[in-house]
Amino acid sequence: MYFPETRLRRLRYNPVLRDMVSETRVTHNDLVMPLFAIHGTKVKNPIKSMPGNFQLSVDMLVEEVKSLRDVGVRSILLFGIPEHKDETGACATHDDAIVQRAVIAIKKAVPEMHVIADICNCEYTSHGHCGTIVNGDVDNDLTLETLAAQAVSFARVGVDMVAPSDMMDGRVARIRQALDENKFTNMPIMAYSAKYASAFYGPFRDAAESAPKFGNRQTYQMNPDNSNEAMREIDFDIAEGADIIMVKPAMSYLDIIRRAKDTFNIPIAAYNVSGEFSMVKAAAANGWIDETRIMKEILTSIKRAGADIILTYFAKDMAIELNKR
Repeated sequence: MYFPETRLRRLRYNPVLRDMVSETRVTHNDLVMPLFAIHGTKVKNPIKSMPGNFQLSVDMLVEEVKSLRDVGVRSILLFGIPEHKDETGACATHDDAIVQRAVIAIKKAVPEMHVIADICNCEYTSHGHCGTIVNGDVDNDLTLETLAAQAVSFARVGVDMVAPSDMMDGRVARIRQALDENKFTNMPIMAYSAKYASAFYGPFRDAAESAPKFGNRQTYQMNPDNSNEAMREIDFDIAEGADIIMVKPAMSYLDIIRRAKDTFNIPIAAYNVSGEFSMVKAAAANGWIDETRIMKEILTSIKRAGADIILTYFAKDMAIELNKR
């Protein structure tokens, strides 16, 4: 039946009824908060292009993780800024490197926090690219060895999950092989499978001090024009042993999230990246939008598109809003 017998507004007239028939709900369980670890003590460097986010020394990072736990955020994603960078990112493969130190401290202070370690080289290389440079470009197969060594080191210090974000061909298989050879067969891999060469990453490069010193990352990150290619990337990563796949960025790639959800029987993560976050913050600071409503709408759209996990710099703010319910 149609109007006037059926009136769809009947289900919208009060908040209790609207909640009863709500089709999509973001919960605390969906949220992962990215954090940036840096050397030193009592360090809390504001990231100017990402209001409310900081580079944190390990002691301050532990305090932030406690704060996240207290509002109901159950998982974090760690990035590291080393004291000294090198040509290959090997500085991130040692058990006393910055992320590894952070993992140990967090697990001691807040053992229930689920800690994911990002695996990449851009924060750790002197040139800012995601791997070893040969003849002016990233050498795929040499880079795989550094990534595998990172993964094993993270596993040794107690991380709960590893997340390769480099977009090298074959990296999931090489990481899985290295983990299994070192008896970390239960360590899950969340692969950044469809990671696009996006302009939305600008503020992150400030946060992680990872802007490339030359060229760009278009030879290894995906062409934003392509959808079929994303399905091939995801298919390959699943075949190589990925337990969760990720689409990054989220907002401009909701169609990719939806297509991945419809195509593959595997948990889907989506990264609501720095540029997406910072645009909202900038508009809110100018009084142009209602930040809280926009935040909720964006995160709901990502969940509605099919994401099971949402990595977002809004994680803490969203958890606080959920607690108000």
